[in-house]
Amino acid sequence: MKVQPLDLARLRVLPLARRQSLSRVEQIVVDPDAPARPCQAQLAAKVRECADRIRQARARGASVMLIYGAHLLRNGAVRILGRMMERGWLTHLATNGAGTIHDWEYAWFGASTESVEVNIASGTFGTWHETASNIHLALMAGALDGLGYGRALGRFICEDGATLPAPEELAAKIASEPAHPLTAARADLLRAMQQQAWSAGRMSVTHRWKQASILARAYRCDVPVTVHPGIGYDIIANHPIFNGAVLGRAAEWDFKLFGGSVEGLDGGVVLSVGSAIMGPQVFEKSLSCVNNLRLQGSRSVVRGHSIWVVDLQDGGGWDWSQGEPPKTNPAYYLRFCKSFSRMGGAMHYLQCDNLVFVHNLYHELGRS
Repeated sequence: MKVQPLDLARLRVLPLARRQSLSRVEQIVVDPDAPARPCQAQLAAKVRECADRIRQARARGASVMLIYGAHLLRNGAVRILGRMMERGWLTHLATNGAGTIHDWEYAWFGASTESVEVNIASGTFGTWHETASNIHLALMAGALDGLGYGRALGRFICEDGATLPAPEELAAKIASEPAHPLTAARADLLRAMQQQAWSAGRMSVTHRWKQASILARAYRCDVPVTVHPGIGYDIIANHPIFNGAVLGRAAEWDFKLFGGSVEGLDGGVVLSVGSAIMGPQVFEKSLSCVNNLRLQGSRSVVRGHSIWVVDLQDGGGWDWSQGEPPKTNPAYYLRFCKSFSRMGGAMHYLQCDNLVFVHNLYHELGRS
């Protein structure tokens, strides 16, 4: 049997205004100065210890990296993270594709999230025109300036759009500089401009709720924010504009930028909050790259860092401070614990709601 690929150009996409969104900015954003929901004494002690390690890391100029899943944004932590970036407590943020989709939708539409079950049954899950087209536009415009996914989309939100070159200019550069590092990016943009009827010049996209965007806050604070998507993982694939090369290029640049922060991790801190797959997978490859380059230069590997993994699952009932369990133990297959326990630093697992952890951590850091 011959299998034919789907023709995504035939997809019927809909305006976001047609979607029943399940959460709104006004309902979710948490005031950083509000009291944090309390956590049990043992967990509170761990949060205080984490805050101490962050203070020590920043005192020595080491990286403090937050790797987060989309639920941290959806739970309303944007203003808390903004304060933490402004005060220098976070030096790098990283998220997955879903984290950026909700981020952009909150910033532009003021609402996000849909019923997966209901909308898959109707063939409408993720088929929202503005989300896919604007994120692709942001990445393609940013690529011309050498920006990765996170910074390109953060700039797009902050600056309410992008400026596109003339198609003739793109075509001339492609023809005259075929081996230029940006030739493929120029070609992707040229094709999109033709297919989407985008005009040269300013493409204004007003983001009325940009205060709800983590990416925009990171861009304003000049804090690196990197995005590590999977091809076909996210709803921006459900659109005729979908271009895996655009996403892959932006993610490639962001992986390299992520590694630059790992290079500064000696004595630093990694916070993995609600990132069960992307966080450990990207971190372990990046750490290996950094150690590879260091050893070639007769330098020591990254050391002295601590890793704080936060999730709602129970950690398999295993004491991860003792290392990883045997393969016969089901806890061995908890990727978000097992991978980080192998990364050379002291790994702490906290079973906790991600917003409760971050909000309590913010208040602890403020007591310094």
